Amino acid sequence: MLEGRSILLIIGGGIAAYKAAELVRLIAKSGGATRVILTKAGAQFVTPLTLASLSGNKVNEELFSLTDEIEMGHIELSRAADLVVVAPATADLMAKAANGIANDLASTTLLATDKPVLMAPAMNVRMWLHPATQRNLETLRRDGVSFVGPNEGDMACGEYGPGRMAEPVEILAAIGDLLGAKGMSKGMSKGMSKGMPMPPPAPIAELAPPRRGEGLLAGRHVLITAGPTHEPIDPVRYIANRSSGKQGYALAEAARAAGARVTLVSGPVSLPAPAGVMLVKVETAREMDQAVEAALPADLAIFAAAVADWRVREEAGQKLKKDGQAIPPLQLAENPDILARIARHPDQRPPLVVGFAAETEKVIEHASAKRMRKGCDIIVANDVSPASGVMGGDRNLVHLIAAEGVDTLPEMSKAEVATALIRHFAAVLAGRKES
Repeated sequence: MLEGRSILLIIGGGIAAYKAAELVRLIAKSGGATRVILTKAGAQFVTPLTLASLSGNKVNEELFSLTDEIEMGHIELSRAADLVVVAPATADLMAKAANGIANDLASTTLLATDKPVLMAPAMNVRMWLHPATQRNLETLRRDGVSFVGPNEGDMACGEYGPGRMAEPVEILAAIGDLLGAKGMSKGMSKGMSKGMPMPPPAPIAELAPPRRGEGLLAGRHVLITAGPTHEPIDPVRYIANRSSGKQGYALAEAARAAGARVTLVSGPVSLPAPAGVMLVKVETAREMDQAVEAALPADLAIFAAAVADWRVREEAGQKLKKDGQAIPPLQLAENPDILARIARHPDQRPPLVVGFAAETEKVIEHASAKRMRKGCDIIVANDVSPASGVMGGDRNLVHLIAAEGVDTLPEMSKAEVATALIRHFAAVLAGRKES
């Protein structure tokens, strides 16, 4: 939780500013204190009275306030908080921060702070994808600013795409991760890099901060499996598990966004190759096993593929015919257990091995048993019963099962789940490196 922690929230102008009130409420509920800087544009969407009532503190709006600036208010605001959060972070605020412009209270505070900064971008999809905004984004990341979001979806302007501000609960989770808060669901927000230049705090075992300008997984090799495997019965039939590969591919994209070198070993899917990822296409479990071995060593191995447990011992050379006679017998053989083999690899076991468990009943119980049986560090479990809509769908609800216990993330899109998981795994790796 956030007991004893102070957050300085800068609210930019945009329709997403209304979510800032909910963020203030969540911070207070978590035990934290919030001081607010409200820009002139932000005040068009949410009132100072609302924010003052929720935070219990005066809302700051003007740079040249005689009372505040006698005490150098913008300096005091920028230094008194444990973390500066900008939500929504408009294209204008990002541009000012990236280029050192300080012509109002918000931008001056960002330039004067020596504390970590977390931005939650929100803008039209064209504005977000504009080369100028992307240049500013990269500049801010190099300067050490953390980002949560933006999410993809419908916008108030009627367009669709990336640019929606992260939900308040995601921003709260990112705040908790940056501050090393205990008791909060970790990794529920979008990928981020470390905050503004500052003297580094004492390392926290759960989340050792990455060096300035690096992604959370910069310099790491992440190996991911995704999709189903197809085990041939004859030239036209096969045994397979239902899997779209969406979660595994989303994990690959999230890991790449976090700065990792990513190898994605994929079974047959109809998804485009993620940009910047080394894609290795396979068909059978044995091919996947060989490709995984060839991709070692890795710092993090995530086994999200739905590997078929069995294969036909002898594949028929011709299509088996239904001739009204006896049903042809299929002699099955067990496929290699890729997760268990890598988890117990004698020479090149990755420092963090993660498996997935798709269950239809007793999800936590069965997945916990699987973690012990396979020897992996973490199992990501979900309910794939028909009523859940997970198979082939775009949303997921997962449970992270480790030796320390179970952490349940809220239902999110698979892309959001992927980013949440990558941030969590990065935190675990960072903690192990420090310890």
